[in-house]
Amino acid sequence: MKITKLFFGITLFIGITAIGQNKSFTVEEIWKKAFATEGFKSLHSMKNGTQYSVLEKNKLSAGTNIEVYDYATGEKVKTLVSSSSIDGLDSFQGYTFSKDETRIILSSQIEQIYRRSKKGIYHIYDVPSNGVFKISDKKIQAPLLSPDGNKVAYVMNNNIYMLNFVTGQEIQLTDDGKKNEIINGITDWVYEEEFAFVRAFEWSADSKKIAFIRFDEREVPEFSMDIYGTSLYQKQQVFKYPKAGEKNAKVSLFLANIEAMALDEIKLGAYKDFYIPRIKWTNNPDILSVQVMNRHQNNLDLIFVDATTKAPKVVLNEKDEAYIDVTDNLTFLDDNSFIWTSEKDGYNHIYHYKDTGELINQVTKGNWEVTKYYGYDSKNKRILYQSVENGNINRDVYTVTLDGKDKKRLSTKEGSNEAEFSADFSVYINYFSNTTTPYAYTLNDGSTGKMIRELKNNKTLSEKLEGYDVRPKEFSTIEVNGETLNMWMIKPKDFSPKKKYPLVMFQYSGPGSQMVKNTWNNQRDYWHMMLAQQGYIVACVDGRGTGLKGAKFKKVTQNDLGNLEVQDQITAAKQLGALGYIDASRIGIWGWSYGGFMSSNCLFKGADTFKMAIAVAPVTSWRFYDTIYTERYLKTPQENAKGYDDNSPINFVNGLKGKFLLVHGSADDNVHVQNTMRLAEALIQANKDFDWAIYPDKNHSISGGNTRLHLYTKMTNFIKNNL
Repeated sequence: MKITKLFFGITLFIGITAIGQNKSFTVEEIWKKAFATEGFKSLHSMKNGTQYSVLEKNKLSAGTNIEVYDYATGEKVKTLVSSSSIDGLDSFQGYTFSKDETRIILSSQIEQIYRRSKKGIYHIYDVPSNGVFKISDKKIQAPLLSPDGNKVAYVMNNNIYMLNFVTGQEIQLTDDGKKNEIINGITDWVYEEEFAFVRAFEWSADSKKIAFIRFDEREVPEFSMDIYGTSLYQKQQVFKYPKAGEKNAKVSLFLANIEAMALDEIKLGAYKDFYIPRIKWTNNPDILSVQVMNRHQNNLDLIFVDATTKAPKVVLNEKDEAYIDVTDNLTFLDDNSFIWTSEKDGYNHIYHYKDTGELINQVTKGNWEVTKYYGYDSKNKRILYQSVENGNINRDVYTVTLDGKDKKRLSTKEGSNEAEFSADFSVYINYFSNTTTPYAYTLNDGSTGKMIRELKNNKTLSEKLEGYDVRPKEFSTIEVNGETLNMWMIKPKDFSPKKKYPLVMFQYSGPGSQMVKNTWNNQRDYWHMMLAQQGYIVACVDGRGTGLKGAKFKKVTQNDLGNLEVQDQITAAKQLGALGYIDASRIGIWGWSYGGFMSSNCLFKGADTFKMAIAVAPVTSWRFYDTIYTERYLKTPQENAKGYDDNSPINFVNGLKGKFLLVHGSADDNVHVQNTMRLAEALIQANKDFDWAIYPDKNHSISGGNTRLHLYTKMTNFIKNNL
């Protein structure tokens, strides 16, 4: 076995900071957010390039303000909007500017629907006049100001409406919307979850047209969940959820011409059983871009639709033997040439195409991944992006010219660097952290990366943690099954290589994911430190199928989810168990969602390796999960039954020998509690002893009130009693 240490500086950190650190973390402190970091809420770069706005609480009125600050000095320039000055609005939770920043949408009384979708009460604030009005007395979804700021479109009860501020005219663009049947302008459940967007309509550049997607989900099977609440009788939530191999919603594209009062369906071609994962207007107000993807998600067409002739034209085609990731990186330049990201050379990189679809050049190249595209600086003809060029557990900010030359690393500190650029890209706010440094926010020069001044540094948290036995992650690599895998390990304070320690392994392992990264702690990390304080070694290994090491490494699990990933975790556990300081008879593993699928399989298939496992909200058969995610990696059950069944924990319960804790929320709209019920029944019929917990009315996050505190207390006790 070969384990290679990566960051020797961390060992030094441990040696320096261990002095005087003796206070242990508690589950109560962790889940009461005692170690939360400070940051910026709803930061928006003003179009003048010299100022930015943030949402802040008004300490006097308990309301909220939009405050404007100067980039250069950090001084507050003005309070742009205050809820205290608006009748009937005690506070607001978010805001969105029009393109010219003369009008602002203020959101309040927000009601969450699913992971990303919500509805609420929205006001329009007119900056020049200080006037304000409510869009509707009813809760609406996804309001969007037109580019000229004179209109707003929104969705209510699955129909699209448009309100013209100048004329006072309100138009209902669609009238066939009906719950669980027809949705106009808002995505269905599976699009929202897996294509990661909710608003399915867009304004044209001239504010005269709205393109939108219509979802006909009448043939999609329904899923129902009991919501117990506090009433005498429970309620039932019924929604359309297409499980793998079942019918999806039929999608169609429509174009509404506001001036002509016309509504036309756009025929995209001879596609069957397809997805429309993105629509976006080009800078030409008559050209709409549409991305169309086949059900297997390995063929994507970028189509330009002429709004005058309604004619579609395929300008770019992407094919992949496995699948194609959909992103929001498509950017149109002034000449309607466009920026596009692709994995076609084996790594995710940036490309520049003519408006005809002809490749101009590949902007970035190398055996590393572009992880974020920040935008195009038209004045200096350069692209700003984030990548893992400096080691794939780190993130850095870079600039490169459109022709792929003059590449420059703007960030300087090793760890995780995120950027929030000003509107003109002259400056940016750098969000930096690593495993030993909580988030620090600095203003930096957009051309050189040089720090101009510090904005926030979370020094108070750092000082608070000085009194605690902080257990930082030690990063390394481990050779497993012919691959070099990234790993971190957290050790007890008085670690001695001559002692034997129980090992708790944590992982997620889903396609393209990354758990081993050089960034500041989340609440789960503090819990892992707490376990280390109690004498456990905690480790995490990113196996095959995880991300940011190239397409081949990521897509090697295609059509066989849970096979190679489980092999890697079992092999890694055996190799770690062979170390002199780890007790090979006391190794446990845990995970959430995909990680729960993995921990279940590891315990059932690796009975000689793992003594204990915890599975939280696990998928137990991919037959129970949705079409878009599951079929992307496995095709349909009808095509690949073996890929579904050979790795389903339900089919391997006879292998259980160790201790098993199974946890789920009863109102999980994502990974249905059906998964846990079916696994529990299989365990019962196999006469296997196990522990389990169902959290009433909790969704996939299993949170709210004291829920997380209760869950992590239960998991802590389970580990202490069984490992």
